[in-house]
Amino acid sequence: MTAIPKLDPNVLESISKVLAETETGFTGAELAKLLSETNIQDIDSVNTKWKRLNAALSHKQKLDRCANNVVAFIQHSLNPARHYNNSEWFNDTRFKVNQILSFSGLNIGENGKVVSIKRSNTISEAASRASKLKERLVVRNVHPDVLLYCKEELLVDNYFHAVFEATKSVADKIRNKTGLKSDGASLVDEAFSFKQIPHLALNNLETESEHSEQKGFMNLLKGLFGTFRNTTAHAPKIAWCIEEVDALDILSLVSLVHRRLDKAVEARKMYEGKI
Repeated sequence: MTAIPKLDPNVLESISKVLAETETGFTGAELAKLLSETNIQDIDSVNTKWKRLNAALSHKQKLDRCANNVVAFIQHSLNPARHYNNSEWFNDTRFKVNQILSFSGLNIGENGKVVSIKRSNTISEAASRASKLKERLVVRNVHPDVLLYCKEELLVDNYFHAVFEATKSVADKIRNKTGLKSDGASLVDEAFSFKQIPHLALNNLETESEHSEQKGFMNLLKGLFGTFRNTTAHAPKIAWCIEEVDALDILSLVSLVHRRLDKAVEARKMYEGKI
């Protein structure tokens, strides 16, 4: 097997922080199991999670004089079979780890395997891309909630994750306004169906035209989730490349949806006397 050059200490530290994040990373017990399964000594088990992981990986890399076993640990921890019931976490975590690994010319595919790639664009290039995208969206007068996703950490490679996060924000806003817990098409049906008093109404729902508007918006939301959010959540990023012009159009559509949601009447809460 070809030796993989040792990873920069900053790369190891950043990866350790992602995999052992306080809220969303592996638990201490899970880290111990993963280290044991990849034959990496847990040399600092009493320390905080990310420092513990960083110490173990750094020590192993120093002993091996290469990064092969460290990369094997990353592959093992992000094996998709391990996360089959939490694809959103898997995609988010893989994206964050890939941002870091890209500075070493490595990338984790959707299959969990690490491959060599051209070294990442610089952070300054990502910042420039983010600034440019934000400027063009401001010219379009997009909704402020969309501008939140013009961040350089989302644009190191291309516009894939900015679109993914922006479309997720639509579902978040619907849940926040209604108190519902579902997602995707089920969330849309629960929130906007007017067989009874709907949670959210775009109009008075008295005429056929008003009914059509409500139904049309429901279909638009389902299309947005199905075409972009669900696709970006499950497709390999390298196979679903989004260029700037596409990102501008998609984010403009998300902006329109946010404006309509802001103006939607919380009909169910009004009917129940909660507002």
